[in-house]
Amino acid sequence: MPPTSPAMPVASPALTSQSDTLPWLCLARLPGLGRKRRLTLLQQFDDPLELLATTEAVWQAAALPQKTREALRAWQAQDAAHPLLIALKQIQARCQALGIEVVTWGDHDYPEPLRHIHDAPLVLYLQGDRRLLVRPQIGLVGSRNATPTGLQLAQEFAAGLSERGYLVTSGLALGIDGAAHRGALDAGYPTLAVVGTGVDVDYPRQHRSLSEQIRRQGLLVSDLAPGTPARAAHFPQRNRLISGLSRGVLVVEASLRSGSLITARLALEQGREVFALPGSVRNPQAQGCHRLIRQGAALVETVADIEEELGGWQVASSAVPSPSPASVDSDAGGSAAEADLPAREIAVLQALGYDPQSTDTLCEATGLAADQLLQSLLMLEMQGLVATVPGGYQRLR
Repeated sequence: MPPTSPAMPVASPALTSQSDTLPWLCLARLPGLGRKRRLTLLQQFDDPLELLATTEAVWQAAALPQKTREALRAWQAQDAAHPLLIALKQIQARCQALGIEVVTWGDHDYPEPLRHIHDAPLVLYLQGDRRLLVRPQIGLVGSRNATPTGLQLAQEFAAGLSERGYLVTSGLALGIDGAAHRGALDAGYPTLAVVGTGVDVDYPRQHRSLSEQIRRQGLLVSDLAPGTPARAAHFPQRNRLISGLSRGVLVVEASLRSGSLITARLALEQGREVFALPGSVRNPQAQGCHRLIRQGAALVETVADIEEELGGWQVASSAVPSPSPASVDSDAGGSAAEADLPAREIAVLQALGYDPQSTDTLCEATGLAADQLLQSLLMLEMQGLVATVPGGYQRLR
């Protein structure tokens, strides 16, 4: 083991406290190193302090690039003009000003599932309830261009999973991600959002109020420094954290080019379970899910299916009080939806399928005049049973 300076005692990773984050921040931002190389250094040096305090000869023996060694020399000299120290000072100031917490690899509450992925981050930035980070999590992801049915299913599954004690984790994107977060929150449960920006950057803009709600009632997580804007390369990086934090990933809707398929692939590489909801063969947003199922993902229709696939893995019920949300795995879904409807609306609902149907087709199937059909469709739409979609109308449940 390389020698350490007596002036800088080495702390055990298990005992590293929140106040000792600066060496970890330094290691996480050293220039000239990739994520895997940084993790490798922790096998050579027990703690960042050990690396930061050692000699030039040891750095050279460890085959550190020149720009990395220059940054380490600047750290030892406390050269305030060096870009690394400038960046560290800015990060510390922004975290302090905005109430952003830092969790490092050396902290006891660094999430254990994340430690076991091959490119785990050394540092996570948080806004919200830090205790949620170690809760058992299920990733729920899908298309940004989701159908009304997909959005409703995402909300229902998020509520059902939350009710059973799982923390729903997603990426705060438009479409399925946003519906998943809202489904958990609307049911009275917290949710975790992994973002592809700094946790203080509201992206996308349409989700600004949702971001604020998650900061109050859940947790925002990123391995990117505060203030980092959205860039295309950040989102696959974010996806690896969604799957890495989760015991399994549920894909609700996905086209063949959806970014959620990247999350599913990463989940498989990380040894996580992958679940997919089947959809209509006419729905392009279901094609990605169908491909996943053909490749071995578990086809699920209910929350109970997910629990069965997870086998003996049990979670404690959440202590968060909530109303009793409608179960997404009810066997009586159709009859419950129809129970209190007038006869004409029942006939229209029964004629509707989960693929779009035109008013002409529905008039022929029900025998209703066009004005009567439209009145019934309006009533069903107001009750959340039917949606207007391209091509006509579609049943939601």
